Amino acid sequence: MQDRIFSDWLWSRQSELWGQEPVQLQHRLDRHPLFDLDRLALLIERYPEDRYTLVRMGKPGEERSWEEGKLNNRPGAGRELLRQIQQGRLWINLLHTNEVDPEFQNLLDEIYAEIHERLPDYPATFQRICGVLISSPGAQVYYHFDTTGQNLWQIRGSKRVWLYPPEPPFLQEHELEDVQLFHKEVGITYQRWYDEQPRVRAFDLTAGSMLHWPLNAPHRIENLGFSVSLTTEFKTRDIQRHCRAVGANGLLRRMRVPQSWVPYPAKLGLLAAAKVAGVLDRGQRARRPVVFRL
Repeated sequence: MQDRIFSDWLWSRQSELWGQEPVQLQHRLDRHPLFDLDRLALLIERYPEDRYTLVRMGKPGEERSWEEGKLNNRPGAGRELLRQIQQGRLWINLLHTNEVDPEFQNLLDEIYAEIHERLPDYPATFQRICGVLISSPGAQVYYHFDTTGQNLWQIRGSKRVWLYPPEPPFLQEHELEDVQLFHKEVGITYQRWYDEQPRVRAFDLTAGSMLHWPLNAPHRIENLGFSVSLTTEFKTRDIQRHCRAVGANGLLRRMRVPQSWVPYPAKLGLLAAAKVAGVLDRGQRARRPVVFRL
């Protein structure tokens, strides 16, 4: 893009809060040709089947309902899927889009180049990936948290994001460890009374706005209309160290060994040994079956 990506990052307060508190900013990605619906439809049609998640879910306020499906690829299938998403309760998450389409890699590099320009003291980022999430007016993302740094960019439509502090009671230590070990992101405890607490904040994202939040902050999302979003995630050395320590602490808890007794280098060795032994693979949740095709 010839224009700057951020349009209102003009004062130091936002830079000081980055990584510590939620930061909402305006951007220009909603004007980018990569997000033209016709182009996205063609991208969907050629997307590798193992690189996307297609989900049908329940109504807002209902118990969790999650069914996974696949797309019958044929000419026009991408446009038909977009039509059904606009009318139903579906979403498709195009994972690792930067690895599928080089133009998204160029955009990802451009995004982080500007972030580091505006945050010269922020640690170097790596393992950067992006994804495109296209979802129905009634779609929702259940209460969960992520193990990497996260930014959510609204391209089309609108959604409401509830953010919760990454600490008890909103996030328990054993849940943090289990997610880091076994990637059961949507299995953590959520109580409706959480939303009544003063530290819980709700953000409305519209086309041209983005949201950054602290590491591991639980969140849930409800669409306010048909939505196209870009997700970007990353690691820093501190985030990587945190992830490894949390995973090792989860193994130590299962071994009933006090976590404070074991230094960080020994935790790294324990985590590596568990991976070699296949302990973490056996703990992985079985992939949900494909129950419908569009």
